[in-house]
Amino acid sequence: MQLLGIGSRIKHENYGPGVVLNIKSDGYEVTFIAEGTRKIKFDAPFETIEAVVMSNDMVSMFDVERSLTKILQKWMDATEIVPLGDRWKGGKMILEPGKTGLASKEIPVETFFHKIVMMRDKLRVLEQKVNASALSDEEKVDIQQYISRCYGSMTTFNILFKETEHQFKS
Repeated sequence: MQLLGIGSRIKHENYGPGVVLNIKSDGYEVTFIAEGTRKIKFDAPFETIEAVVMSNDMVSMFDVERSLTKILQKWMDATEIVPLGDRWKGGKMILEPGKTGLASKEIPVETFFHKIVMMRDKLRVLEQKVNASALSDEEKVDIQQYISRCYGSMTTFNILFKETEHQFKS
């Protein structure tokens, strides 16, 4: 059995496609598109899609994670896995019209939460693109202020997030 290097692409029979992020003494640390980061044993049931030769010149995990995140966001519109607060799981939002005689609308909280997370991720990408653009510093600051106000407006939805580090901050 040949060991895979960091960056190898695999397909696990339970977790689906993923990328090897790190090699431990007892297995691989792999980020899967649908399941997030998981540790799997060397002899776990997976198919090698693209093997990268193991190198002595190892890259830092921070660099690998940052690069992988950018690639997934750019090509697959994938977002990080952000957990919904436990008390909201299985819940629904009910929108009641102010006008009598009109039907109310029910939306699963999970669906609404997914849209909120996607909005947050799109604001982050916009912020990165502004910072990397050829705009003047004054123009960048002006646009950044609008983005910060958007984050501030979205803080109402912070109650939906399970973990505070995923919440909106203005």
